[in-house]
Amino acid sequence: MKDEMHELVEKLNKYAYDYYVLDKPTISDIEYDKMYDKLVKMEKETGVILPDSPTQRVGDTVLDNFVKVHHKVQLYSLDKCQSQDDLKKWIDNVKQEEKDVKFTLEYKFDGLTIVCTYKDGYFVSAATRGNGSIGEDVTNQVKTIKSVPLKINFKGELIVQGEGMITLSNLKIFNQKYPDEALKNARNAVSGAIRNLDSKQTAKRNLDWFCYNVCYAEGKNFASQEEMFDFLKDNNFQTSPYKVFDNSNDILEEINSVDKTKAQLDILIDGMVVKINQTSIRQEFGFTTKFPKWAMAFKFEAQELTTTLKDVVWQVGRTGKITPIAIIEPVELSGATINRATLNNYSDIQRKDVEIGSKVFVRRSNEVIPEIMGIAQKMPGSKQIKKPIVCPCCGTPLINTGVLDFCPNTNGCKEQIIDRISHFATRDAMNIEGFSTSTCELLYDYKGVKSPVDLYKLTIEDFLDLPKFKHKKAENLYNAIQKSKNVDLPSFVYALSILNVGKKTAKDLAKYYHSLDELMNAQLEDLSKIRDIGEVVAKCICDYFNNQDNVNMINELCLSGVSINNTNTISSGKLSGLTFVLTGTLLEFTRNEATALIEKNGGQTTSSVSKNTDYVVAGDSAGSKLVKAQNLGVKIINEQEFKNLLKI
Repeated sequence: MKDEMHELVEKLNKYAYDYYVLDKPTISDIEYDKMYDKLVKMEKETGVILPDSPTQRVGDTVLDNFVKVHHKVQLYSLDKCQSQDDLKKWIDNVKQEEKDVKFTLEYKFDGLTIVCTYKDGYFVSAATRGNGSIGEDVTNQVKTIKSVPLKINFKGELIVQGEGMITLSNLKIFNQKYPDEALKNARNAVSGAIRNLDSKQTAKRNLDWFCYNVCYAEGKNFASQEEMFDFLKDNNFQTSPYKVFDNSNDILEEINSVDKTKAQLDILIDGMVVKINQTSIRQEFGFTTKFPKWAMAFKFEAQELTTTLKDVVWQVGRTGKITPIAIIEPVELSGATINRATLNNYSDIQRKDVEIGSKVFVRRSNEVIPEIMGIAQKMPGSKQIKKPIVCPCCGTPLINTGVLDFCPNTNGCKEQIIDRISHFATRDAMNIEGFSTSTCELLYDYKGVKSPVDLYKLTIEDFLDLPKFKHKKAENLYNAIQKSKNVDLPSFVYALSILNVGKKTAKDLAKYYHSLDELMNAQLEDLSKIRDIGEVVAKCICDYFNNQDNVNMINELCLSGVSINNTNTISSGKLSGLTFVLTGTLLEFTRNEATALIEKNGGQTTSSVSKNTDYVVAGDSAGSKLVKAQNLGVKIINEQEFKNLLKI
């Protein structure tokens, strides 16, 4: 068994070096955890711990290009359970020893641990966790995080621990504003930002920090985790959400509830953390060399695995952008069978160094489209992925703009046309009910529909000529097209498929300009001044409206009877000037419906809570936004109170 332990230790240390030092992981988290747990079990059975065993480490290796910081207080990792049965057993065992024990349940953040030090009420330094004893000095980088207070009420020396994060909404805004620097996922985005020696680059990513632990408070003790959180809130720290329970059944029920709704959160979490609430009981349980015995982490089902990259196919999108799609050996991730994943662009393929036939990491983050994260292992016979030079659909030579390749055959590429018309008809655009991509393909093949304008020239008889179309279906689709002629400005702008203009940007433009004519005549410098619209997006907008083919199409749509409503004409001003944030699950409205009601009545919605927020509408399982609202003193209302505001 000792030989097997030596082999396990050698492999695990190699994988850790690849991950933490080289930043090139060669095995997935779940596979590493299985090997690690096997080593832990063998160490318990034999009583032997090898001197270089990774079980004696905490956290990650310190990088040489950062100043090393010796932590005043040892920072521990967390022990973890592999199943709910194991977690229940741990909780019940604690309960047997201490009948009056209570537990806190918190998010297990999927970000980067950061430790901040304060003296005389002022922020003085920040460091990564590192190996638990020595970390990396990231003071200048952390100063850019607005949720890290630079001044607090407590005057003694204070060391606090929390998680550096980038919210999913801020990640989306960054990628829209800086498409040439697009970040792949929230987890890597925060790590790359904090470990960037240029703090200006850190600031661009608009990070957040959630504080969840007091490591040291000069002259102060806490009776419980609750008391610790109260102290953190009193000192203006953004804290992690938590609840208090006294039995395993309620804890497991809450964990299952969070697991089902975590995709609605604006942050990435990969599990939950259970802690003994009372400090006096914690002291009785104590620590191992690596873990506190009074806390336990439970990880949700793995969302990253290794698999084989079988092939890469190239797709043409509605804007002409060429995107590589990875065909992979099927794997089960988050309850779904995954056989396709995105690779973003050819530069992404080169950066990740993936090849056909190689082992790759595939990740499904918060139930969104799976993505190839990087190379795990090159296999014998694996082949380099060739960059296309012509459009895979129409054969037109591609043009390159930075990291992206485009097919310029806008009006002659079938895949582009079908994707563009299908997008035009979607619910958030022209909302043509019952219109599908397959219907669009039939209209292209049988009726020569090659532009959104052509949709408004169709008759019921045209639909009856299509395979499997009977009178009722033809009549319904015809009527849906006629109904779509009355559209609001943001929906119409979104329907146009302007490069880098999504739903949010379309709404921002509609708030700034009174009509489509004003928007079409907007100057580059004016567009660049609009919040969250940078020069790159502004240029895309100008380029679109400077294209005469696009202008002609818009004019033809208007001549076909499309009426674009002025969104600044508000039917009711009940919520005029008020800013709302929606969080949690609403029972009587979808998010889109609630947003539409707010905007119709003169208000506006934002994705993040700030001191300028007037109301947070909190539904079921509200998370970090609710906590931030509580910390900032923002008024929180439930769904019924929201309806009362609208008088509905």
